[in-house]
Amino acid sequence: MKEKTEQQMRIWAMLCHLSALLGWILLCFLVFLGIPLYLPLNVLPLLIIWRFKKSQYPWIDFQGKESLNFQISLTFYTFIVITTSLILILISFSLAMTNNGSINDLKNTLDSLLIILISLILFKLVLQSFLVTFAAVKAYNGEHYRYPFTIRVLR
Repeated sequence: MKEKTEQQMRIWAMLCHLSALLGWILLCFLVFLGIPLYLPLNVLPLLIIWRFKKSQYPWIDFQGKESLNFQISLTFYTFIVITTSLILILISFSLAMTNNGSINDLKNTLDSLLIILISLILFKLVLQSFLVTFAAVKAYNGEHYRYPFTIRVLR
């Protein structure tokens, strides 16, 4: 009986990490359908699992907090990248308007900004997929794992 309870605890701890990827898949699916929305859906399924299971097992509480901190940090970093991109776009538009720049100069600037933004987002998604999968395996094995580059909001 104790072994079954421990197995369930480790599965829920693993799901705390993997549920964040489900949120990103859902968000990408909505954007693919043409719904331009940015909500931190990566936090929602994780928050639901953590909220209902944290009182049962301290291991799920620890893993849920760690995963939530990482997902909140990624959401914050994504917000910074999007805000910086919008500021750069506004600056390039204003420079083109004040200097009577040609439309080709503006197009080249916007194309390079778009390439940089897409590269950053792809890098973040690949890094997140790797780290979340690694953390889920560690949680299932009953090992502690601390995400890098994480702002510790929940302690």
